[in-house]
Amino acid sequence: MKEKKRIPIDGEPVRWNSPFAILKNLELPPTQSQHKPDQPALATPQLAKNRGRVDIIRQTAHRGGKTVTVVTGFVGISQAEKEQLAKEMQKACGVGGTVKEGRIEIQGDRRDDVARILTKAGFRPVFAGG
Repeated sequence: MKEKKRIPIDGEPVRWNSPFAILKNLELPPTQSQHKPDQPALATPQLAKNRGRVDIIRQTAHRGGKTVTVVTGFVGISQAEKEQLAKEMQKACGVGGTVKEGRIEIQGDRRDDVARILTKAGFRPVFAGG
């Protein structure tokens, strides 16, 4: 028969084993921020300076009154790269977003942040519409 674990009610101390006690003596591997000075830092890839014009539009139509920042006009860019750009924009703005029908949609009016990211990526962002 299995022994039942009961909590004493007469004031005697409760014996408790921490599940993390074994981790106290464990040595952790160094993190990336603790890289050695003799190792070169990771270099960022050089992107083309002018990858074309892209339009940044603020829309509210068909979204229940919610504002969405839409980036359109990408030429010669793959779907995977659009998804990577969208992910970077979402992270920088702290909002959600998606890639639909060849355009990037970011929740909220984040045109300035999106323009900064696109400029850094080598595009020439232009604010279009209202």
